Amino acid sequence: MEKNAETVWNNCLSIIKDIVEWQHFKTWFEPIKPVGLKESVLIIQVPSQFFYEYLEEHYINLLAKTLKRELGKEAQLEYRIMVDGGNNYNKPLTVDVPGQGYKSFANNEVDFPLVINTPVKNPFVIPGLKKMQIDPQLNANYTFDALIEGDCNRVARRAGKTVAEKPGASSFNPLVIYGSVGLGKTHLAQAIGNEVKRVQPNKVVLYVSSEKFINQFIDHSRNGAINDFIHFYQMIDVLIIDDIQFFHKAEKSQDAFFSIFNHLHQSGKQLVLTSDKPPKDLEGVQDRLLSRFRWGLSADIQVPSYETRIEILERKMKNDGLDMPPDVVKYIAFNINNNIRELEGALISLLAQSSLNRKEIDLELAKKVLRNFIKSASKEITIDTIQKMVCDFYEVPYDKLLQKTRKRDIVQARQISMYLAKAFTKNSLKNIGEHFGGRDHTTVIHSCQTVKDLMDTDSSFRENVMELQQKVQLAAL
Repeated sequence: MEKNAETVWNNCLSIIKDIVEWQHFKTWFEPIKPVGLKESVLIIQVPSQFFYEYLEEHYINLLAKTLKRELGKEAQLEYRIMVDGGNNYNKPLTVDVPGQGYKSFANNEVDFPLVINTPVKNPFVIPGLKKMQIDPQLNANYTFDALIEGDCNRVARRAGKTVAEKPGASSFNPLVIYGSVGLGKTHLAQAIGNEVKRVQPNKVVLYVSSEKFINQFIDHSRNGAINDFIHFYQMIDVLIIDDIQFFHKAEKSQDAFFSIFNHLHQSGKQLVLTSDKPPKDLEGVQDRLLSRFRWGLSADIQVPSYETRIEILERKMKNDGLDMPPDVVKYIAFNINNNIRELEGALISLLAQSSLNRKEIDLELAKKVLRNFIKSASKEITIDTIQKMVCDFYEVPYDKLLQKTRKRDIVQARQISMYLAKAFTKNSLKNIGEHFGGRDHTTVIHSCQTVKDLMDTDSSFRENVMELQQKVQLAAL
């Protein structure tokens, strides 16, 4: 019986559909139409240039094996790519089906255009697809200079700097930044994008929330333009997607993102993702995506320390040309300890009330204005309270803390007590020193610096101090 194009292709499909996932089969093989057979050359019609490129990248070996079974070792595949504007075809591209895992193009006799003639629709509504016209969707205020570095974000911030200097070329690909709401994930992610655009303006950078990505995918699905959607995103050099935890409710969008992720990563492009939890704890996200998220670096951002919160407020005041008494700054930093967004919101509310009521900012006004930000009236934390808390934690006699002894466990407890007293009380360095057996302010400074240095180098010590900080904060509620 003489073979025809349809019979050969149907026989190939009967093998292929048992090998690839059903959804991938529906997406990438069902739209293909066999249009001709010339001896050992099967001619197939594909919807777009992107469709052809995707088949070549992901399924060429599978096509080769199945076609050789039907047409023998001389089998060849010829593509015809549809032009959206009519029923004509581009001139065919003939592809020799590889036998050893490689492909060669026999197109030296034809003038095949390597760029789609019909522009791909840009989801960000910029007419005509030109790379440099893609709006990166970045907030210019989100820069590294505006992002205070502290223990809470040091690893993530420095990893972001590395990525911005060498997008796609470091081992931090993808870079997954995770942490609770309002801690600066979006700021850091966009700072990476802004830095890339500053240093390498020809790079195509795009920031998009996961919800916008999902909505765009749904719109393109309704219009039968999923391939255009995927193709657009595969042209990005640095893709930043915010809040990937929302992918859990969009299975088909995850399929599209999987294709985009693979293409960008294999092409040496950079991916930056943010989430409210680490990849291992993301629910409803495909395992194959989660495994790829772990290819690079996952860096967390934590709640900023009291000192970092003060630095954030001071930077904000400096940038806005504002002035505020130190005791008010300390009051805000001490009481607003959930996230940076609330911290800045409290500052703005205080300034607004001061301006509207024509009152100078003082501690009394701060307490009045910030009642809505502070969940409950805070108790005054005393040095004595902190000393007893540290003594209980380290099982050190309280009276020993005040004596002049060089025993290591007592010296360390004393230094931590001074560090916490400086962070959580409004006492001067001199007053703090007097509460520790009449020591002077230089001893307090030295103790605080020693604690900071040990926290940077000793993870066990750092965990103990952070646990004590939490105990002090709870005692204030």
